Amino acid sequence: MTKLQASGPRPSIGIVAGSGPEAGLDLWAKVLVRNQALFGSDFRGDLDAPRVAILSEPSLGLSMDLSENEGVVWESLKKTIAIMAVQADAYAIACNTLNWYAPRIEALNLPGEFVSFQNALEQWIQRSDVKRIALLGAAPVTSLGPWSAYQKLKDRVEVETPADSLALHQLILDVKRLGSRDATLRPRFVELVEGLSCEHVILACTELPLISDIVTSKNLVDVTELVASELVDRSIGRGTRLPPNGVHERSVA
Repeated sequence: MTKLQASGPRPSIGIVAGSGPEAGLDLWAKVLVRNQALFGSDFRGDLDAPRVAILSEPSLGLSMDLSENEGVVWESLKKTIAIMAVQADAYAIACNTLNWYAPRIEALNLPGEFVSFQNALEQWIQRSDVKRIALLGAAPVTSLGPWSAYQKLKDRVEVETPADSLALHQLILDVKRLGSRDATLRPRFVELVEGLSCEHVILACTELPLISDIVTSKNLVDVTELVASELVDRSIGRGTRLPPNGVHERSVA
């Protein structure tokens, strides 16, 4: 097994937030959970926690209407990414919709490594060898059209989308507006999930994992959690993939 060195700084993680008030916090929390799981019983708390930089830009919330705000959102995102790229060795944007800009971000050739939601999901599909998935997200995402970060997904697997995409889009807006603890949200989410025929349901919106503590017969796959795993793996091994749920040993120099 890979040895973790106790001395010396680890590569740092960056999180760009703002498109969803709780989304960046959720990704950070999942980074911490993944990190502790890798250390296992050797985890020492603060000393073994990852170095994390978070930058939240509220104007990125305009991404919910990406076709109308593409230019202004890109200008805001580009400035935010430029700041984050010099603070973190590997970073991600805590928003599925904003990952539509992934090709543009990579073309900037900034110093930090950008970890996209699309790549994290593709890695999961490859590992899981699934042939059919259901995709839940904001209307531009589930349309799989020109404004969807996952438009190429249908070339790899069969993709089911919700019959009522507007109801799902409104649910996501209400999570943003009301907060994830609102009692009206989860019953609506259960109805949408159980209306799908596919076993594997991809939560391709950072708001949906916030209300995913529901009873369902489906396998809910949180893309935010997949991205958290990718980020932590890079903070430990500089991009070297680790076995899913694998445990690292730490050797003390």
